Amino acid sequence: MDAFTAGILQRIEKTEEDLDQARAAGDDFLAEVEQAELEDLQRLASEHGVRYGAVSNA
Repeated sequence: MDAFTAGILQRIEKTEEDLDQARAAGDDFLAEVEQAELEDLQRLASEHGVRYGAVSNA
């Protein structure tokens, strides 16, 4: 796995965790920010052929 792939996967995982925490805390604004960040990271990963596992988009 190259550095880009490892980095993007790590960022996706961290952002998913941050999104879950924001939702659990009831922070709607932060959850929206984290959701947008997650979507951007997923788009970037897809554009570069990086496959990632199940994500929390619920």
